Amino acid sequence: MKVLVTGAAGSIGRVVTVGLADRGHTVVGLDRVPQPDGHDGHWYSVDCGDPDAVAAVFDEESFDGVVHLASYPGELNLPDSLASHVVTTAALLDAMVEHGVGRLVFASSNHAVGRTPRADLVDVGTRPRPDTFYGVSKVAAEALMSLYADRYGIDAVACRIGSFLERPTTVRHLGTWLSHDDAVRMVEAALTAPAPGFAVLYGISANTRGWWDLEPGRALGYEPLDDAEEFAGSVAPRAEDEAEAAYVGGDYTFASMERPALDRSS
Repeated sequence: MKVLVTGAAGSIGRVVTVGLADRGHTVVGLDRVPQPDGHDGHWYSVDCGDPDAVAAVFDEESFDGVVHLASYPGELNLPDSLASHVVTTAALLDAMVEHGVGRLVFASSNHAVGRTPRADLVDVGTRPRPDTFYGVSKVAAEALMSLYADRYGIDAVACRIGSFLERPTTVRHLGTWLSHDDAVRMVEAALTAPAPGFAVLYGISANTRGWWDLEPGRALGYEPLDDAEEFAGSVAPRAEDEAEAAYVGGDYTFASMERPALDRSS
């Protein structure tokens, strides 16, 4: 497949672009920053919140699918969060419709359900319970993808990513970790699953202590191979472990993350 990867210079993007290329896909990178060392394919220094700039990329090249990883990876006020996660997704979806590109893979987040009390495995049928405006924006982007799947027949897979790290470092990570190799497996499965329509999967590795149901991902061909338990012996307990385990969003549910939705002039 020829795949456009947005946010290709980010932490997930660098891993995914290399991993997909190693698996035989043609990868075109897009990010606001210049092309980093190590990426040998085509590159566009574009803000994917700019619909005209995005449309120009699709005018220049054809793609079989889009992997949308570009966004601000933390908490902002509500308008800025929506711009980062929803407006960028809209710009891509409009270009995809215009150019007949039928597959979108989106980096959603576990924070879309972060206010869910930690108990049994959380499945994709759990109602959205965002823990932050970041989480709200991921839910809204998923809803937009669902609309375009129904309206235009686009296959759109939202990957609710857990803790993407080289290795787990906290007790929470032992349940929420997504390894680098499994991230590539996840994205490739989401790109190549036959006719998923709109679908959601949880992006974690095959963790013995996993917090989210992996079966929806397996139904799309995502078979994770790594397990955070391999690193359990090197993870030291911390005072905040119990509080981080109360809700699936961990420290994103703490009072320190609370802020008004809208910034006001003083």
